[in-house]
Amino acid sequence: MGDTLFNLAHQTGFMNLTIGNVIMCVVALGLLYLAIVKEYEPLLLLPISFGMLLVNLYPPIMEEGGLLHYFFMLDEWTILPSLIFLGVGALTDFGPLIANPKSFLLGAAAQFGVFGAFLLAMLMGFTEAQAAAVSIIGGADGPTSIFLAMKLGQRELMGPIAVAAYSYMSLVPIIQPPIMKALTTEEERKIKMEQLRDVSKRERILFPIVVTIVVCLILPSTAPLIGMLMLGNLFRESGVVRQLQETASNALMYIVVIFLGTSVGATTSAEAFLKWTTIKIVVLGLIAFSFGTAAGVLFGKLMCKLTGGKINPLIGSAGVSAVPMAARVSQKVGAEADPTNFLLMHAMGPNVAGVIGTAVAAGAFMAIFGV
Repeated sequence: MGDTLFNLAHQTGFMNLTIGNVIMCVVALGLLYLAIVKEYEPLLLLPISFGMLLVNLYPPIMEEGGLLHYFFMLDEWTILPSLIFLGVGALTDFGPLIANPKSFLLGAAAQFGVFGAFLLAMLMGFTEAQAAAVSIIGGADGPTSIFLAMKLGQRELMGPIAVAAYSYMSLVPIIQPPIMKALTTEEERKIKMEQLRDVSKRERILFPIVVTIVVCLILPSTAPLIGMLMLGNLFRESGVVRQLQETASNALMYIVVIFLGTSVGATTSAEAFLKWTTIKIVVLGLIAFSFGTAAGVLFGKLMCKLTGGKINPLIGSAGVSAVPMAARVSQKVGAEADPTNFLLMHAMGPNVAGVIGTAVAAGAFMAIFGV
């Protein structure tokens, strides 16, 4: 009887729980609080934090044969990030970007944060491939961060990178406004932009096709991301496959989010996450995201000057990839200066451009490293 009780005691989770596991469980509970109580991007943060909790209570769940190991394999094969892009494309209206092609410049300007963080990461001791994988966090684009980390063979960094990227996506409404207000005057924030022109159905259908051809010919490695993004948008705009558009933007999207979120959270075991490298990644990610926001706003100020005050610099902050959160933040900050100012649709142009821009930046890194 004594041996039986001893064996049973050693089979409980308490016997294998380390101080590191306890710390990570507390972090997971904190993230669950933010997701449920504060509603910070709960669709992503809740499964991520629960996956974090599971792997630190029962590490074998992430080992070969464990449930979340097989979820993670779909990340490793870059299937889930690509399917997320399919859903994003099916959900997103590209009309504001088509109506105002200059938005592409604002989306491109926001990528300065990515390349600035790349150089800074190398100065901090990361290898070139590691620096590239870390710097893409600056786009506030979780799927692209996972995609690039896997393509560059940075499996051991994927957990901190993904958690940082999704955390900054969730914290866009907190991080961006102080930067936006610091770099603009109240008069600039009050600028009202002209109503966007109507975009024809022909333009909406041709846009995803043309972008796919051009980008994939220049950077073929971006085909999984750009291709799925544009396919989802073609589902939306063609009007002939409504069932596919609804499936991609609803049922499939939510299923993929469950798999992606829990598997990302499960990469944050105490042994893998509680390192100085993780802290450096989190700090670099914040710097990259802040630089990207600042670059977008500053380029927006330049365009404001060049157009004689026709462009509100606030929409430049939406050049990061967090769709549609970054565009909503532009609207919110603009409305604080003038409640009659409606910037949302104008900000959606740079926001969509930022999604494409971050994918192109990832493709550029893969081309540089011969992936």
